[in-house]
Amino acid sequence: MKEFWSYTALRVCLFVASAAIVFAVWALIAGEVPLLWVIVIAFAISGVASYFLLNRQREAFARRVDERARRATERFEQAKAKEDVD
Repeated sequence: MKEFWSYTALRVCLFVASAAIVFAVWALIAGEVPLLWVIVIAFAISGVASYFLLNRQREAFARRVDERARRATERFEQAKAKEDVD
């Protein structure tokens, strides 16, 4: 679960930083800032940026999920085999 929380925290930080930058640039250029567009643009920027910047954390999370799924499958197969013997 550590991988999940670290990846999620980094995604949130990346979104907040993107939103702050978009807000600041928009305020400097136009003066009036529509919050909905700031959120939409920041979401898109952080999504693309996280694909490249957080690849290592995403891979670690995926490996962890895969390991847990394999263990659960093994336990299920063992329980199924034990039932078949009974």
